[in-house]
Amino acid sequence: MPKSENFWDKRAKKYAERPIKDVQSYNQTMARTKAHLSKDDSVLEIGCGTGSTALLLAGSVQHISVRDTSGTMIDIANFKAKDQKIGNTTFARGSVFDDALGEQSFNVVMAFNLLHLLEDMPSAIRRVNALLKPGGLFISKTVCMAGQSWVWPIALPIMQFLRLAPFVRFLTTDELEGIITNEGFEIIETGNYPASPPSHFIVARKT
Repeated sequence: MPKSENFWDKRAKKYAERPIKDVQSYNQTMARTKAHLSKDDSVLEIGCGTGSTALLLAGSVQHISVRDTSGTMIDIANFKAKDQKIGNTTFARGSVFDDALGEQSFNVVMAFNLLHLLEDMPSAIRRVNALLKPGGLFISKTVCMAGQSWVWPIALPIMQFLRLAPFVRFLTTDELEGIITNEGFEIIETGNYPASPPSHFIVARKT
């Protein structure tokens, strides 16, 4: 199985050119996310891809710090921020474990379409908790494929062997919520955008 940063580096340009598949679900996710943001917020997004979501949300907050393990993704995101003349975003290669990210520095941490790609998801969520200020919010959306199809559990290992797919965790929505609450969060909102297979949107408050 390829390292995640190498996998996404090779696919960054095509990823950037690919249109959003489900615009309605994306817009629902953005609307619900914006409902929890304020102009005074310092925000972190992890696993930003080419930065489209961070740039879309930048006008709703004071500042967004953004991390992705793919340097090519970050290069594209920086170009887009400059091209769109958006100055309150800081894109850098790295992960949630970046030493430059100070504990209790953020009002909100976001992770969209990321958690199921992490080999040690509990540790990452524990780190998110540490980065948040008291009462801060963790906003995420995660595809939950467990029990949805018999095809992927068979096909995915073959694709990984051929270096055509990264690590993927098969989760149920209940399992996902359980991992988040076990790491010191109270879930205050959920939704599925889309409903099938569920991309589970969660807003969780640091307890």
